[in-house]
Amino acid sequence: MSENPVSLAEAIAKIKSFNTTKFDQTVVCTFWLGIDPKQSDQIIRGAISLPHGIGKQKKVIAFCEGSDVDAAKQAGAIEVGCDELIAKIQGGWADFDVAIASNKVMGKVGKLGRVLGPQGKMPSPKNGTVTSDVATAVKEFAAGKVEFKNDAGGNVHVVVGKVSFDQQKLMDNIDAVISHIKRIKPVSSKGTYIKKVCVSAAMSPGILVAV
Repeated sequence: MSENPVSLAEAIAKIKSFNTTKFDQTVVCTFWLGIDPKQSDQIIRGAISLPHGIGKQKKVIAFCEGSDVDAAKQAGAIEVGCDELIAKIQGGWADFDVAIASNKVMGKVGKLGRVLGPQGKMPSPKNGTVTSDVATAVKEFAAGKVEFKNDAGGNVHVVVGKVSFDQQKLMDNIDAVISHIKRIKPVSSKGTYIKKVCVSAAMSPGILVAV
């Protein structure tokens, strides 16, 4: 990791200069936060739709019933339903990235906690995957809405795009993430909140960014 913070534009330029691979590397923005991860009221968790997406479509399923079923299918869900979909997942099926659940059926979906929880796929109101507007959630997450949650060290890793994105698009996405992380600062967090921010690609060193 670079020792001296540079501007966001410089950081992105450096990452692009490291791109000698044949595949389109994912770019990640990492925050080291001054939070106590052991305190439940200081957990940083959520989801954000970035201005230019992340360059990847996600496979989304939806737990819902009634009129939500057709709406979720039209919005792009690859599997939709309730009891049968729950049974399918209990049987071992897991070929999806995000699970959305309507408020009405979350009581039934709760039984999947032991299965989906360890995979990071359990629907939750905190990141917008439990909602009364299933169709909108499906559409946003299928388009690449990004989920995030701090780890045990107080770090938050957020995918912000691909190396192939032009510089301005990456800057817009990263600016949006930084603004969002600032906006959700826990009231109980004392001292310096954002200690360090770095940007990196899959095959590049981390570049510290001046925030």
